[in-house]
Amino acid sequence: MEISRRTLVSALPAAAAVFAGAGPASAGAAGPGTAAGPGTAAGASPGAHDRLIGNTVAMFAGTAESNARPEVRAKLAAIDATARSHLAAMDEAGSGELFRGLPLGTSDGNLNSTFQYLWEIALATRVTGGPASDLHGSAAVQRRVLDGLVRVHGTYYGDQSQGYYGNWFHWEIGISTHVSRTLALLADAVAEYDPGLVPLYVASMDAYLRNGKDGDVDLDSRFHTGANLADITTNRMLQGALLGDDARIGKAVADQRTVYATVDPYRPRHGVTDGFYADGSFIQHASVAYTGSYGTSLLSRVVQTLKVLDGTGHLPDDGLAAVVRTWVADGFAPLIFEGWMMEVVRGRAVSRTTSGYAAVATVVEAVADLSAHTTGADATALRGYVKFLHETSRVAVDPTGFVSPVSIARYADILADASAPPADLNPAARNVAFNAMDRTVHRRPGFAFALARSSDRISKYEYMNGENLMPWFQGDGAHYLYLSGEDQTRVFGVDYYTAVSPYRLAGVTAPAEARRTIPELYGGLWYDNPERGFTSSSESQNTYVYFPRGTNTFSGGAALGAYGAAGLVQGDDAAWAAHQDGLLPGDFVAYRNARATKSWFMLDEEIVVLAADVGDAAGRAVTTTLDTRIADPSEAVHLTGRLRDGTRWSGTGAAALAWLRYAAPGRGTAVGYVFLDGPQPAVALGTVTRSRRTVRLTNPDTAVTKQVFSLGVEQAAGAAPVAMAYALVPGASERQLGGYAEGPLSVLANSARLQAVKHSGLRLVAANSFTSGTHRAERLWIDGRASVIWQEADDGTAEIAVSDPTMDRDTVSVTVRGRAREALAADEGVRVRRVPGGTRIDVTTHRAHGRSFTARLR
Repeated sequence: MEISRRTLVSALPAAAAVFAGAGPASAGAAGPGTAAGPGTAAGASPGAHDRLIGNTVAMFAGTAESNARPEVRAKLAAIDATARSHLAAMDEAGSGELFRGLPLGTSDGNLNSTFQYLWEIALATRVTGGPASDLHGSAAVQRRVLDGLVRVHGTYYGDQSQGYYGNWFHWEIGISTHVSRTLALLADAVAEYDPGLVPLYVASMDAYLRNGKDGDVDLDSRFHTGANLADITTNRMLQGALLGDDARIGKAVADQRTVYATVDPYRPRHGVTDGFYADGSFIQHASVAYTGSYGTSLLSRVVQTLKVLDGTGHLPDDGLAAVVRTWVADGFAPLIFEGWMMEVVRGRAVSRTTSGYAAVATVVEAVADLSAHTTGADATALRGYVKFLHETSRVAVDPTGFVSPVSIARYADILADASAPPADLNPAARNVAFNAMDRTVHRRPGFAFALARSSDRISKYEYMNGENLMPWFQGDGAHYLYLSGEDQTRVFGVDYYTAVSPYRLAGVTAPAEARRTIPELYGGLWYDNPERGFTSSSESQNTYVYFPRGTNTFSGGAALGAYGAAGLVQGDDAAWAAHQDGLLPGDFVAYRNARATKSWFMLDEEIVVLAADVGDAAGRAVTTTLDTRIADPSEAVHLTGRLRDGTRWSGTGAAALAWLRYAAPGRGTAVGYVFLDGPQPAVALGTVTRSRRTVRLTNPDTAVTKQVFSLGVEQAAGAAPVAMAYALVPGASERQLGGYAEGPLSVLANSARLQAVKHSGLRLVAANSFTSGTHRAERLWIDGRASVIWQEADDGTAEIAVSDPTMDRDTVSVTVRGRAREALAADEGVRVRRVPGGTRIDVTTHRAHGRSFTARLR
């Protein structure tokens, strides 16, 4: 289900005008964006403000009913222990600190943590039920929290001329989140102790919305989008309830609901391209594929909004829960494999020690809560998916990490509910072309394959704040092959990036050179040059340092049922292009990429990869890594294969291999590699030890030791470009790999103009054409740049899928040579007609944003 931004906004009650002024207000005065006095809007229920605050308290602190459940005890114990630890740190604080170890005055991170600690102490005082604690309801402890708020505001936060240093996120989102929640939890105590504290803080929080407008959200700001906008507006809802200001709540709800609309990249509202797209993609920062980090934050925040506004009259039931349900099914579920969030959508979070399992735990809590806001088949499907994730995850979800004790109780109820059997939201076989964010996911029983691409639309990677220090090739066709039954923390996650060379990520073609990280290049976390427009959060920093886009236009592919094709013409990043044009300062360092034209054809048992024009215009040596896998140092890893002359082979080194099998018998997993054409590959297996701090400055300095298997093709400096073709065969046996000598795979073309394969068993032909002109792949004659899949059935019918991976063509035409065929069914925009010698299929791809068009022919 899609709801446009225009439809959403037009359905909303009129928002109150934004009040002018953005300076600090004195205690007791209404701040910018607040109404003159309390009231109840036409759509709000009587007692709506108390209900909103009560819902918030119940969500974070639980209820007497939820907290009496044995499943919730660990969460309550964690809340209590955290508060006691903070109180001890408060007792031991030194000069210039509220908490030991967090000196204030120059560190925005320490200031944010100080407010977080106050919030976590306040939370422990609002817990009711469960094991007895002297913190529950403690007026003395609550008074300490409020005194802390007064002190920090008076000395380190209230003077806006001294504040707003460091990371904008802390000032506009992080601090406001902690403060708004603290004031909501302690609303009664605040009213009794210092009624002016709420308007005092709200005025300051408004004043720190410097990327906003007049102390409120600015929907035209590049900072107030997606998950960030959801955070800001949630805070403002709480603030409105505390102030008794319906206008503020209504405006915040209206602003947040723009996030729920499906993004139309050709008609963006307020210029915003952050959010969910029709193909399930999620983008944040305008160009970063981010479902697994910012996307999970948005999902969590939106479901929390449904809970907080429940019964207040501020959020009419107009299908928003169904929209979020669609996000789960089409945006999140394809990216979760046996409880693990795939690396291709986690941005800089891949370098953190928190795992893909932890990212999915956030989704599990949101889906469990969402099921309570849906009915019928949707609610059953959501509950079944929660149970499916519980049963298939190799690392059990830890509900202690859930935000809400109530969610923990609901999760336990779902697991015990026999009326909703475990069921995936994915079909067993699925190919998802997330072309709007340059990602592809291919799923089959036993494995999932995830591919990261980039283009002039989507960033090659994300680096920021000392995280993901060596990301340079993560969007250049890097792939991740997940095998069923494995604990993914042992084969992917932070340890994969720590142990594997950034130049030898699976699937990557990279030049031989030693690149330096941003801190090594510039001595800080970013390139600092304010005179040339480079500050910590400037657009130039985003464009050339944090998440540069590519310069290539061809990145995308077609999907036909559960089969997929994807193509990429590897290009330089935006920084290198600007550097060559003399647009960047002389001390700015940019790196040139190697070149390659690549295709991935994703079938039932194989992922077939073709690469052509692989080399380097600068004459550097180049490595193309066909695959890389890691294992624990004590694990047995078996490497066996056969040469092209039939001789058995094992071990490492370069050889004229027909096939190779990597097996980890301790895990019961294996991957086969079939070499269809190209130079002989080199096999390597060695032990590597590196610190996790290699990839993220704030990671613990923990040494990681892994066996690293790599399979690649090496080209010497100055060598001519080469082409290669190979297949990844997950779970393959030696016998199965030996059978490929007789088929069923064949390479029809492999050049920088056209790449195409045929699978005789599936009666399928797939092709990517990269240049203008007519391209012939068996019976398919393709006009210009396109991605095409053709499959024939036993009953004489056939299906075709066509897409425009450049996203800039108005039409794509394919002629199927042979007897004429008629259309049995076709998507809108597809025209089928007979022509001399065959059947012509004309597809209107204008503003289709890379989606596939299909037709069924007879």
